[in-house]
Amino acid sequence: MQDRIKQLERACAILEPAASERRKFTAQAVGFADSFLERLPDMDTFELGHGKARQLDRPFTESPSALPDLLELLDSAILHEGINPASGGHLGYIPGGGVYPSALGDYLADVCNRYSGVAYASPGAARLEQSLVRWMAELVGFPPESGGDLTSGGSIANLSAVITARETMQIRARDIERSCIYLTEDAHHCIDKALRAAGLAECKKRTVAMDANFRMDVRKLENMILADRSMGLRPWLLIASAGTTDTGAVDPIETMADIAERYDLWLHIDAAYGGFFLLCEEGRDVLHGLQRAHSIVLDPHKGMFLPYGSGAVLVRDVNWLARAQAYEADYMQDAKAADEDFSPADLSLELSRPFRGLRFWLPVRLFGLAPFRAALAEKIWLARYFHEQLDKAAGWETGPYPELSVVTFRYVPEQGDVDAFNRRLLEAVHADGKVFISSTMIEGKFILRLAVLHFRSHLAQVDYLLGLLKRLVRELA
Repeated sequence: MQDRIKQLERACAILEPAASERRKFTAQAVGFADSFLERLPDMDTFELGHGKARQLDRPFTESPSALPDLLELLDSAILHEGINPASGGHLGYIPGGGVYPSALGDYLADVCNRYSGVAYASPGAARLEQSLVRWMAELVGFPPESGGDLTSGGSIANLSAVITARETMQIRARDIERSCIYLTEDAHHCIDKALRAAGLAECKKRTVAMDANFRMDVRKLENMILADRSMGLRPWLLIASAGTTDTGAVDPIETMADIAERYDLWLHIDAAYGGFFLLCEEGRDVLHGLQRAHSIVLDPHKGMFLPYGSGAVLVRDVNWLARAQAYEADYMQDAKAADEDFSPADLSLELSRPFRGLRFWLPVRLFGLAPFRAALAEKIWLARYFHEQLDKAAGWETGPYPELSVVTFRYVPEQGDVDAFNRRLLEAVHADGKVFISSTMIEGKFILRLAVLHFRSHLAQVDYLLGLLKRLVRELA
């Protein structure tokens, strides 16, 4: 038996490279990353697919491969098709970030491999993550008894909030068919997924009309609530958006909070896109009332420019979240006995989880908050600049003046199908490849969208897009 064990030990020894081998791997990986960042300003933001990704379909083998060969494969098969999210020309959807120190945070977190879910296992890792939660709670104006969790993104954060609302408001299976939820059609689609996943699909979902600026019409909201109550139904959940994906609109949260208090509804705010604009004065002028929510979702991979996979859920009272996520397991009894405060796993859908806080903590500590405030303010002004420039140009139709950093627009030709023209215009922008914008449907119309939120997006990218759009219109017309 010992001989067999030693034989297997030799066979797996490659999993623990020597120091010299580690340094070689690290130098090759860092060289690849540096080369990518040096080439980035000249790279396209969008490249049409040509099947390069199929190179990754090759079978796995028993034999090792050379790291330079694998890096070359990654470059060829991944970095030259689709959207380049690292590019400042990424002006579509809601861009993610990717500040460089976050990659170092992930590297250090993965090498040290601390488990942050339970404070007993790593008190420092758990405390680091909860320090970020406390900072975000203070940012939105929550009280000291608030709390939350770092998640993989807004989808899981919204699901966690919905489950917490369900448990705190004591919505049970027998109540579901008479329970009412209120939101607009511009609420992010992950909300609907969260409701289904939380077993709330049979709730009566009321889609509240919006005003001319695509914000929830609070008079119609209140009328809906009164009508439902008169029929013996139970209004219980009100969902607000602090920056919708389609238009960037911010719902009238203060008035919605008044209504929620008046009729005993849980107020949840999806601020995945817009919440971190609270860091700058321009954002605070728009975002009012977030502190009155019961739960809020933020996405640091949006407003704090972190790599994808960084979300957060916050609640006014941490005990609500703890009760909703409570668990018991005999094998965890040592950890439970040792923990004085809630561990991240006590407040989370996850037990196994990466030490994701380091990718957030490191850039904020390294750079300080000032450059993040400046970058967020810059994005608002870039959106306003784009809106104003198109307003001055003949033939362009723009949506509401941007509250945050999303602009909706389209070109209206003198003749022909407007939607078809704008589809061709979008295809031509994508074919150019230097910048990327997206589209949506608003009131049955095909609409183009600009979303400025990348830390590498500056005036040069927006001016390039303006010039490109005007040139393409002339060519297409």
